[in-house]
Amino acid sequence: MDYAKMRAIAEELMAYAEHLEGSWRVEIGPSGPFLAMRSPSKRHAGAIHRIRRQLDAQLPATHPGYVCENGPEIEHPSIGRMRRPDAVVIPEDALDEEGLAVDATQVLAVIEIVSPSNPNNDYVEKLAEYPAMGIAHCVIVDPRTGTIQVHSAPCKNHYQRKDPYIFGDTVPFGPWSVETGAFRRYGRAGSS
Repeated sequence: MDYAKMRAIAEELMAYAEHLEGSWRVEIGPSGPFLAMRSPSKRHAGAIHRIRRQLDAQLPATHPGYVCENGPEIEHPSIGRMRRPDAVVIPEDALDEEGLAVDATQVLAVIEIVSPSNPNNDYVEKLAEYPAMGIAHCVIVDPRTGTIQVHSAPCKNHYQRKDPYIFGDTVPFGPWSVETGAFRRYGRAGSS
């Protein structure tokens, strides 16, 4: 199926999802468009908030005019994919463009927080699609295990470099770094 048809189906699914209870997202993966329920935890949201705040403080010095945002879909029509990362580093002007998705060629980095219910989406599918889209940096934060992976050097459908970290480390990626001492694991109430 060509991308235009998949995009039309995705838009129909988005309209349908507006009438459903709960929070839903639509993405286009290897099997085509799909509807998935979003149920991020507070710790998921906390990690994204901390990363965005730190990157937004560094971006004016490294990439003026860029921001770290959560929410916009990114798409690459030539490979037939549309994904919604937990956070993306994009030109701020891209948020004012017409349409629903940001062109993947404008994305400097993506950040994913692994969900407890579907880790393969981040570790397998998206980790093959983001380098195919040409995205230079992918950070995967896993609150299930307290680990972080920084992927770089995209080559076709994989990253050539993977650097592992744990919660508490200062994590470098690209020209930025993120302090992770305040990140929390899932299911560890009261842990500090």
